[in-house]
Amino acid sequence: MATKQKSSKFMQPMKLSEDLAAVIGKGPMPRTEVTKKLWAYIKSKKLQDPKNKRNINPDEKLSRVLGKKTVNMFEMVKIVNKHLS
Repeated sequence: MATKQKSSKFMQPMKLSEDLAAVIGKGPMPRTEVTKKLWAYIKSKKLQDPKNKRNINPDEKLSRVLGKKTVNMFEMVKIVNKHLS
C-alpha cells in the first residue's frame, strides 16, 4: 500500500505580491522557485556587490521588493517572505 507523501511547505505554491511578480514573473510558485528566479534575475543584471558577493545592490525594480540600497543575501530571504502569501 502506497503512502501519500506530504509535500513540504517549501514546495507549496505561494501567491506573489505585484512587486515581486514584476521581477520574477507571475505566480503562484513554490518558495524554491522564487529563490531560483530571484538569483537568476540578480545574476543577469549583475546586482551582486563585486567586492562582497553576499551583498545585493538592487536595481529600481528589485528595490521595490527589498526596500533598501544594499541587502545581505540571508536578509533577502526574510524580506522576500513578506511578499509571499
